[in-house]
Amino acid sequence: MSNPSRVPPEMSLSPMTTIDTTASSAPSTGTGLACVAEWLTTTDHKRIGRLYIGGGALAFLGAAVIAVLLGAERISTTSELLDINALPQLFAFERFGLTYLALAPLMIGIALAVVPLQLGARSLAFPRVAAAGFWMWLVGAALSIYSIVNNGGPNGGNPRFVELFILSALMVITGLVAGVVSLATSVLTTRAPGMNMRRIPFFSWSVLITSLALVIALPVVAGDLLFSWLAYRYPSAENVLSGSRALNDWVGFGFSQPTTLLFLVPVFGFFAETVATFTGQRLRPRGVLFGAIGLAGLAVFATVVQAPVTLRPAFSSLGLGDKLADLAPFALVHGLPLLGAFAAFALVAKNLATKPKIQAPVFFALFAALLALSAAAASALLHVGDAALAGTTFEEGNWLTVVFAGVIAAMGAIVYWGPKWWGREMPNKAVLPLALFAFLGAELATLPLLVAGFADQPGAVFPAVLATVSADSSAIVTFDYSGSPSLWNTLSTVGLALITLSVLAFVALALKSFSGDATAANDPWASDPWNGHTLEWSAASPAPFDNFPVAPIVSSAEPLLDLRVADRSSR
Repeated sequence: MSNPSRVPPEMSLSPMTTIDTTASSAPSTGTGLACVAEWLTTTDHKRIGRLYIGGGALAFLGAAVIAVLLGAERISTTSELLDINALPQLFAFERFGLTYLALAPLMIGIALAVVPLQLGARSLAFPRVAAAGFWMWLVGAALSIYSIVNNGGPNGGNPRFVELFILSALMVITGLVAGVVSLATSVLTTRAPGMNMRRIPFFSWSVLITSLALVIALPVVAGDLLFSWLAYRYPSAENVLSGSRALNDWVGFGFSQPTTLLFLVPVFGFFAETVATFTGQRLRPRGVLFGAIGLAGLAVFATVVQAPVTLRPAFSSLGLGDKLADLAPFALVHGLPLLGAFAAFALVAKNLATKPKIQAPVFFALFAALLALSAAAASALLHVGDAALAGTTFEEGNWLTVVFAGVIAAMGAIVYWGPKWWGREMPNKAVLPLALFAFLGAELATLPLLVAGFADQPGAVFPAVLATVSADSSAIVTFDYSGSPSLWNTLSTVGLALITLSVLAFVALALKSFSGDATAANDPWASDPWNGHTLEWSAASPAPFDNFPVAPIVSSAEPLLDLRVADRSSR
């Protein structure tokens, strides 16, 4: 077995670097208030990322509890568990909370904590911007919850707190933009010497695609939120509820598919990293896989139109010109991202035939990638007019698939890269069952909603719950359709409870494991012929605040794998 501390011929150390920044963050040396102050003022990308991850995990657990209660409310159409007048706000907060208070910060936090290490950088580009973004996100998240508690939020009865909800949502989005700007700039400008764009690790490449897409999409969502606030604050004389309608018409695209699919592009990068590590194989063809991941990011074009891109009902009876007018944008917004997701999954999954090492991260990644692929397929089907799925629980099931794919990937990433942040490992045998339970819970929570959508059960889609108050506001829980309401909604509620408990157990296990006494090796996955391929596994565990004593110089895409090959050939 090779010595992981050796420097491979493909990776040397340079005493000079052009990727340092002026920001630094010394490791924690104090206790009590001094330690708190260090975290509050940190510019260490690993700490900033962990702050996002911790906030996202808490938000997921809170919003998931609300989701379980709302699921239980729909089991029976004749009894009420929750106040019927509060349902629109609760459904809207479930959508907002799971999307922008849980999914987005989890994915961005993982990327912030990992990408500079993978790039061989000693710091994140614009670390203070990223840190400020987290605190802006946190304040916005707290204010959004406070506003809904005080009868604000969508369809809220207190105008002051309705305004506060819109402005707090704007703060949340702005904070996330700061994070993705730092990530995109880091990948483009802070790579180690010798690491050209063809040698970027798969996860960092997928983060670049997501970051560039979100730099386009999130400011549009923020601008529409600002417009909605102005419309609510200064309603027109013709319609005093124009603000609510503006929120319905302008912001709904940012909370539904395919826009939310952008958060799942890193899932395929993470899948590639784990499969490469636990099979000991170079993933080829590298350029084709890069292209497939890039295609998945084309869902950003949904932001350009800010309206559903669909195939009209009775599509087969349309004339050739009308068919082409529908097919061209549909292929760009839905078809190409689905093709990219399928190609990325297939190119990586074929390597699993080499009997990978049985480790929890690869199972989390596989389950997350399966959910991400199914979410992309369901999103395309949702926008086929002849399927008649719009406004049903099919969209809600599709959206929950997106959320759970990201959450399961984040859990796997914490197991995989956690030793680099805390210097300790999570026990494989204890984590493996949680991966299975989380996946089963995700499938059980979403599949019944997809099936019920085909039976025309009304869904709590984001535009619907933001609509003005009407006699149909309770349709999502007092529906009557040809299916089996109790069966599908009971199964979905059980699934929601299962994945919530799985995440809760995972958080508890992570807190126990990462606060223990055992220390992890620099490359905890090194076991001939398996080992980490990329630069983060050459850093110490836990990585110091500046990651590497000096900047590594690389001349291949898998420098640590090349070290093992050289060691075996020299024996």
